[in-house]
Amino acid sequence: MLTLRRGTVTAIAERHDGLVRLEVDGRPCVAYPRLTGPVALGDDVLVNVQAVELGLGSGGFDVLHANLTRGLELPPEPGAHVMKLPYTPLQLAVHHLEELGAGRDRLAGLPVVCCSLHSQLAPVCAGLGTSLRVAYAQLPGGALPVSLSDTVRKLRRRGFLALSVAVGACVDGDTACVSTASALSWCAGEGFDVVVCGIGPGIVGTSSPFGHGGLAAAEAVIAARILGGHPILAVRVSGADQRERHHGLSHHTRAVLELAGDVEVGWPEGFELPAELGATTAVDTAGWREACAGLPLAHMGRGPDEDPAFFEAAFAAGRLAGSRATN
Repeated sequence: MLTLRRGTVTAIAERHDGLVRLEVDGRPCVAYPRLTGPVALGDDVLVNVQAVELGLGSGGFDVLHANLTRGLELPPEPGAHVMKLPYTPLQLAVHHLEELGAGRDRLAGLPVVCCSLHSQLAPVCAGLGTSLRVAYAQLPGGALPVSLSDTVRKLRRRGFLALSVAVGACVDGDTACVSTASALSWCAGEGFDVVVCGIGPGIVGTSSPFGHGGLAAAEAVIAARILGGHPILAVRVSGADQRERHHGLSHHTRAVLELAGDVEVGWPEGFELPAELGATTAVDTAGWREACAGLPLAHMGRGPDEDPAFFEAAFAAGRLAGSRATN
């Protein structure tokens, strides 16, 4: 069941395109104005408080569910017919690229970096640099609104990303696709040099082998391979995570490899290779810290000084994809 609470907007902290950070009766909250309409001080609102009350770690804020002052009877996107979150109380009509004929192009070797965590996105893009035209396809497995991500905003601002695609149940990207395959096909048809597939912040996880959002990377690998692309897996590796299942090569990456089969893996030169990983492509990652300067680098509360292996491995995937794009 939804856990909703009525309250009053008592503060507006930040406004971004697609996201407002605010307070409702003094509690931190986020609003998505393209979904629930504009919001202002004093508005009478309903907020979803369930994640905070359950003590889930990645959020720490409520989510505006409905604005009773100015958010009722909002019009749908003109001409949109395909529903996001269909047959739920949150269903909304959104234009999807497939309605315009997307999904018919083969990938012709297009490099596709497949990430299992949102925190890999920034170092992957740093490895790609700003000279390539890069699209980001967000798959379900973490937060669904693309607009929640400060990382995506900063990468767009710095020229690392040209466009975002909200895939499947994901919402609030620059554009939307029903499936991963269609998103990749459309990006190929539009002439992007590289596509980075990943999930939003706050991965769904259960500690079981296949019960986590990181398996979105396996879906991306399979779709890219079958459509004639060149999938490259960004592996999740850590020297600082004390949980056995994530120390060294994460069980998330092992699960992706088990399901997706053969895929190229970029591995930093000089790193000890985990036995479970098998064949890899050595990547010169010299200068990775400088390339990542000013980008949001954080994973489980750790930065590049606390867990350099995590960020350098993701950077290697981006640098490898960049070399494949220019060959």
